[in-house]
Amino acid sequence: METKEKNGYKKIKSRDLEYFTVAPHVWGMKIVFVNVYIIAAGDEGGNSWVLVDAGLKGSGKKIVRMAEDIFGPGTKPAAILLTHGHFDHVGALGELLAVWDVPVYSHYLELPYLKGISSYPPPDPMVGGGLMSMMSWMYPRSPKDLGKRVHRLGTDDKVPGLPDWRFIHTPGHSPGQVSFYRDSDKTLIAADAFVTTRQESAFSVITQMKRLSGPPKYFTTDWVASKRSVQILASLEPESAASGHGYPMYGDELRSSLRRLAENFEEEAVPSYGRYVKESARANKNGVQYIPQAVVNPKLLAGAVLIGAATALGLVLALNRKKKSFSYKKLI
Repeated sequence: METKEKNGYKKIKSRDLEYFTVAPHVWGMKIVFVNVYIIAAGDEGGNSWVLVDAGLKGSGKKIVRMAEDIFGPGTKPAAILLTHGHFDHVGALGELLAVWDVPVYSHYLELPYLKGISSYPPPDPMVGGGLMSMMSWMYPRSPKDLGKRVHRLGTDDKVPGLPDWRFIHTPGHSPGQVSFYRDSDKTLIAADAFVTTRQESAFSVITQMKRLSGPPKYFTTDWVASKRSVQILASLEPESAASGHGYPMYGDELRSSLRRLAENFEEEAVPSYGRYVKESARANKNGVQYIPQAVVNPKLLAGAVLIGAATALGLVLALNRKKKSFSYKKLI
């Protein structure tokens, strides 16, 4: 096992795995462009732990290997906690639940998207000015159907399996998004209420360039609620914060960046143009109730058309190469 200190957290390389520390008894792992977290319960850690979020589809075995690297073979969590139900946070749930017979918990306003009742509102590819935003029309938004395996978090702020933590409702990016907070050392799992890289940019995603930013713009459907959520988290003055995208941030750098985001949210986070900028999507315990009309950002439309044309040309060339290859083989 190899560890390397970087910017307040440690990167751990063990066999073909790479994950990182966040704070005492808290570990994270980046799966392509999204993070999952493991949190051990109690002051001494021990072998009782929970998984926070489930990453992308196909990552289940990797998450299980991470858990076994930390706690030993055959370990399983007390629960899986979901910050919200977007595709990149629940993708491996089916794979994990096939291995671990454990309960799943989310906020009650997120249950419609986890019980097969409602799809999320459409993402907005016209915001953010980056490739991750422009491609967002392709991202899955259909609900999972976990049936009786998913349960609502309680009416208080207690977190199942984590007596030293509490959850905070931080909507905006999704109706029932929650963050998790440990008061004893001011450790925050922020979900996508804010992130520590510019998630709209493919370059930032690839390089994991550090920059505390608002919630990923393409999936955020209520900017008024998002601002309130950031203000609530900033008021905690956390010592360490780990988000759904990007690596952890710490200390004065974290607090000053988060304070600046909360005070200048409209300028720094809210897009100047977009489907949900002037009017929010509306949802309740039954799921989405209203979706505003789509709008076109003329500044980004030309770029989107060029990217679409380039993608189409690439597909045509690829299919043509495949066809020629097939014909050649038939002639041999």
